[in-house]
Amino acid sequence: MEDVEWGEFELGELFEIGNTLSFNKDKLTIGVEYDYVTRTSQNQGILQETGFVNKENINQSNTWSLGLLQMDFFYRKRPWYAGQFVRKIIPRIKLEKTTILFFTVLFNKQKKNLLSGLVRDVDKKFLNAKVQLPIENGEINFSFIENFITKLEEEHIRKLEKEHIAELEAYLKATNLKNYILTKEEEKVIEDFERGKIKFNKFRLDDVFDVSSYKKRFDANKISISKVGKPYVVRSSFNNGIKGYINEDEQYLNEGNTISFGQDTATMFYQEKPYFTGDKIKILKPKDNSFNKQNAQFFISAMFKSFSSFSWGSSSFNEKIIKSQPINLPTINSQPNYKLIETFISAIQKLVIKDMVSDTDEKINTTKKVINKK
Repeated sequence: MEDVEWGEFELGELFEIGNTLSFNKDKLTIGVEYDYVTRTSQNQGILQETGFVNKENINQSNTWSLGLLQMDFFYRKRPWYAGQFVRKIIPRIKLEKTTILFFTVLFNKQKKNLLSGLVRDVDKKFLNAKVQLPIENGEINFSFIENFITKLEEEHIRKLEKEHIAELEAYLKATNLKNYILTKEEEKVIEDFERGKIKFNKFRLDDVFDVSSYKKRFDANKISISKVGKPYVVRSSFNNGIKGYINEDEQYLNEGNTISFGQDTATMFYQEKPYFTGDKIKILKPKDNSFNKQNAQFFISAMFKSFSSFSWGSSSFNEKIIKSQPINLPTINSQPNYKLIETFISAIQKLVIKDMVSDTDEKINTTKKVINKK
């Protein structure tokens, strides 16, 4: 950029600005051949598509529309009709497709200047506006502009691909997965689930968990909550129920690898590490050693479904009611099938990541196609 020579031009030397013949949208016809452009800043200024209305009102393609509400410039790559208070910008010079983006940005940098005056002065302000453009031998250096835009587009793709890889690595790290390819065992679990072949049985909550109260309740108004210390879990539905971290007598810590349960909110979160609690929290300690962070998500989902139809009434804080709440779980030999649950959760995580990867790949490929078309 430092080696580039720049010259000053008035926009009126390079472009014309003109009125458009407008009509209301009630005159639009069925079809998609033309855009109907209004003052809106949304959707590139397009209110909707339309079929042929009349020949007189058609504005030519390869121009820009200017909405006189927010002074937004949008390039029009096909013929278009206009609503009220829309101007059109017509190039006096030959422009390559690659340079369109450059001049669109250049126009929109005039917004502040155009908005500072009266609408009746817009044409004059636009034509008299002075802009800096790269030059060579006194002429506009279109080759530089084209190369500059191409490099920006290539850099944008590289950035998307780099972010894509970083997101994938983050997903895999968070789920302790090496990849998102389903194993044969995971494929079978998904197939069996979709075909209704997995056997589910009802269990009472206390068949699977010991339900107990916190060791000690800590009052948020009497403790110092910070970003260090042991987790302080409350009835919040955010951040895994963790309001912050505190440093208190560790004999009052509740065990990790348990589920914290907000009694009057039915908020449930897996707590991997020991934690302190606020008021009205129950501790759900697993009775089976196979319970872990991976399969905990299934149990929490099953409990959420069960408690979503639970009527608290006067039993809101009744431990007996909580213990007797039924949940549906996959079974083997009349016991919860922890191995199947863990495989199922692993498969679901991989499928979710695969969908995310597919969506991002599609965005990158779409960007490449758009750039290639340009």
